[in-house]
Amino acid sequence: MNPVIRAVLIPILAALAVCTFGLGAAAQGMGALARLIAEDSRLSAEEGGVSLQLSLSQPVPFRVFTLADPARVVVDFREVAFGDWAEGVVLPEGLSGIAAGPARQAGWSRLVVDLARPMVPGTAAMTVDPASGRAEVVVRLVRADEATFRAQAGAPPEAAGPAPVMSETRRPASDGPIVVVIDPGHGGVDPGAVRGDHTEADLVLTFARELRDALRRTGRVEVVLTREADVFVPLPTRVTIARAAGADLFLSIHADALAEGRAQGATIYTLSETASDAAAEALAEQHDRADLLQGVDLHGADDVVAGVLMDLARLETAPRAAGFAATLVESFAAADVRMHAQPWGEAGFTVLRAADIPSALLEIGFMSDSRDLANILDPAWRAAMQGALVTAVLDWADADQARRMRARQ
Repeated sequence: MNPVIRAVLIPILAALAVCTFGLGAAAQGMGALARLIAEDSRLSAEEGGVSLQLSLSQPVPFRVFTLADPARVVVDFREVAFGDWAEGVVLPEGLSGIAAGPARQAGWSRLVVDLARPMVPGTAAMTVDPASGRAEVVVRLVRADEATFRAQAGAPPEAAGPAPVMSETRRPASDGPIVVVIDPGHGGVDPGAVRGDHTEADLVLTFARELRDALRRTGRVEVVLTREADVFVPLPTRVTIARAAGADLFLSIHADALAEGRAQGATIYTLSETASDAAAEALAEQHDRADLLQGVDLHGADDVVAGVLMDLARLETAPRAAGFAATLVESFAAADVRMHAQPWGEAGFTVLRAADIPSALLEIGFMSDSRDLANILDPAWRAAMQGALVTAVLDWADADQARRMRARQ
């Protein structure tokens, strides 16, 4: 970032930008360890299941999954100091035990809830109080039969903390890994586009998981997903998760549907208040309406000063996002990935509004186009597109690092 802009932004954004983007003026710095606020955290019985409500001093990335033999629900956080809350909590019917502490994977904390009967996560979401900066994670467990529970049980690959494999031909351009936050669009009560038995939410989650694994195999990239399962995550919370993870790049993945003949092929979007075309505008409206399901108003006016500071920050991040978009288009072309006639567009997507993170939204294809849908369902095609994405991320990171080094000189 330009030193003059940084000198203005850093002391003031801590108080203003967090209000605009849901972190709160009273939030701790993201470098501090999040704390569980015991008096506002609870386990309670609900009709058909159990609700786990955890109040945290600040937002952090988290993931939820189930394990069998014995049956339990695991909630991993990056990271949370639980204190002794789990030792004194009263267990509602359906639960047989609870424990909290460090996870086996470095940099993560883990909460384990032992189940007395089969239950699976029905919803899992994080909300942030804009006034205090506190985050609330709510996981609702619903009853399930044994077969359903076992079919869903299993830790995601990243929960085991596998050692990354360093590419022999690529080396880090800086001392630390590139942090990429991948945002699988939709989820939970918002399935996104639907075609036959396929939902956009499921397809992009599969794609995002595969892309995460491909990026991690380079040994240069740390990846965080904004959702690990079919759950609803509010749009502003997705940005909050990216900021909490210290993202160098935010990439939202979609596979929307528009009227037949209007859209086909991969398309990448960067932020603009004015959409590049009618289709881009329609997509932005379609995506942002998802938050109306949770009653969130995304159109409140920013404070004038905060708005000016956001614009200053985007003087730095907008060219970097544009650089990624251009690199991705080149990488797709080199890999012969099918692209839209206008592969790079602009629109006012809410998930692209983080002033301090280069952000882009990728339509891997359009479910309304039969050829695109067939591609998205084809593992070989997905692998080819993911390979092009990995190349683009690494090439962009190299160029971005070189540009920053020149700026320091």
